[in-house]
Amino acid sequence: MEIIHLGFPFDPGALYGADRGKVIAIGYFDGVHLGHRNVIGRAVERAASAGRLSAVMTFHPHPKEVLGQGEQYVTSLTPAGEKLRRFAELGVDIVYVVRFDMAFAALPPESFVHDMLLPLRVEEAVVGFDFSFGSRGAGTPELLRKLAAPSMKVQVMEPLELDGGKVSSSRIRAALEQGDVGRAARLLGRPYRISGTVVHGEGRGRTIGYPTANVEPDGAYVLPRLGVYAVSVESAGACFPAVMNVGVKPTFHESGVDPKLEAHLFGYEGDLYGSRVTLDFRAFLRAERKFGSVSELIEQIGRDAEAARKLLEKAE
Repeated sequence: MEIIHLGFPFDPGALYGADRGKVIAIGYFDGVHLGHRNVIGRAVERAASAGRLSAVMTFHPHPKEVLGQGEQYVTSLTPAGEKLRRFAELGVDIVYVVRFDMAFAALPPESFVHDMLLPLRVEEAVVGFDFSFGSRGAGTPELLRKLAAPSMKVQVMEPLELDGGKVSSSRIRAALEQGDVGRAARLLGRPYRISGTVVHGEGRGRTIGYPTANVEPDGAYVLPRLGVYAVSVESAGACFPAVMNVGVKPTFHESGVDPKLEAHLFGYEGDLYGSRVTLDFRAFLRAERKFGSVSELIEQIGRDAEAARKLLEKAE
């Protein structure tokens, strides 16, 4: 998969695949959830049937972050690296990562089509029903069709309904905020995943009989509700069941501590420091809380570990 970072204006002739027609899916695609996969998958299918390159056009950073329409968009369900890995899994040939800044935000809809899409030799665009583009989001799928004709076809995908509503990134964020990783997984079509590197922590877990891998996320991920989870941890091709705390460890800290990810892997006795791992959230066990003593905490960790083992064994 070729990854091309674009600003505006640009020289289309200098880019990979400049001489070939393309079918492109356009959107921010945070989460690359089932609805997004529907859009991207259709572009990949159409490209294959027409002998064209399949492409995705996405934007960075999130338009709402740049336009000051939501601080929550500083974090992502799939930060840049994770999103690109998901695109590759879907068989995309080219990803255009467009720098979204105030200058790009001011681009008229006509310019987006005539000065960006058509010079890239886009022969067909696939977008979601709620796609918008151009200055102040004035462009609609119908306007895209009008501006693109007759050079470029436009296919608009209808919303995907699941669990009583439209599959959307906002619904997934809301589910994670509640700790409902099961609902998030259904909407994503896979478990919610955070990738990162194992770093040195406070070393307290080993002293109480539950050594943990302290994971530093490799991007600004949306963190689920603070609490204890059953997770699967993958490293170097091996997968381990684990119990993990997402939180501030209130038994040991009064305040001022950023949330940490600490996973106790079952059946692992090696050294993961410096290793890159992925954490798949399988089930929420309980909310984080402060204990009256370390011994109470140790007893509860034992119960959490047993609950996680049973849940993960049942899921196999």
